[in-house]
Parts: sequence; structure tokens; C-alpha cells
Amino acid sequence: MIEIERKFLVTSDTYKTQAKAKKRIVQGFLNTDPERTVRIRIMADKAFLTVKGKGNETGLTRFEWEKEIAVQEAEALLQLAEPGRIDKIRYEVQVGKHTVEVDEFSGDNKGLVVAEIELVAENEFFEKPSWLGEEVSGITKYYNSQLSKRPFNTW
Repeated sequence: MIEIERKFLVTSDTYKTQAKAKKRIVQGFLNTDPERTVRIRIMADKAFLTVKGKGNETGLTRFEWEKEIAVQEAEALLQLAEPGRIDKIRYEVQVGKHTVEVDEFSGDNKGLVVAEIELVAENEFFEKPSWLGEEVSGITKYYNSQLSKRPFNTW
């Protein structure tokens, strides 16, 4: 239930040719309080309810609880969500022993491309592909919950 994740901006679209999977994700938030966020996500034919806690001092580690729910339930819950939806395409790229998830945003966040990698420890070594740019781990404006309220096109 603890998530350790690092985020990076992406400098080229080379990841697209390396992707082993590609999925559209639509999500909304029932709560975007920095202490706890509650997210509803629909990804292809699956849906999830996720609760995330506040990040630690480094911004890399935080509590995460996720439960798969019926797509119909997620669609109903999205009707209760706060204003601002996230719509993105997620590419999964195998890099060494890790999967890098690259999110290419659309809508009000069009132009933003962020890569995430989940680790087992904050200091775990991972292979960095050439298209990983500036690290933005722990910078809250890059959190999806914040992008739903203050989209990339308003920066």
C-alpha cells in the first residue's frame, strides 16, 4: 500500500516505437485535498477507485490504496467528481527490469508528456532511457489531481 514513484518530463516521442502497450485513461477526482486524493479511473474495459495520501519529504513515497470496480460504477462516480477531467494515452515501455509508464495528455493538458517509474526503494537503481528529461518527482503541479484543477495550458 506504499507507492514509490519517480516522475520525469519526456524529451522526444521515441517511447512510442518502444511501447509494448497503449491505453486510453479517463479519470476524475472526488477529492483533491493534498492530504488525500480520491480518484476514479476508467482504463479500457476496467475501472478503479484509488485513494492516495500525502507524499513524504522527498515527494517520492506515499500511501496508495486501489480497488477495481465495475465500469458502470466508475461512470456514475465520475458524475460526482470535482470539475476537471484528465484524459490521456498511457504507453508502457519496458526499460531493463522496470516498466516506464508514459502519459501523453490531451484536452486542457495537451502538450504535457510525463513518464513515471515505480520502484521498490527510493534509491533503487533504474536504467534511464535517452528520452527521459527533467525529474519532476514531488512537484505537485504535475500530480494528476492538480492538473485537473490547474491544467497545463494555463501555466
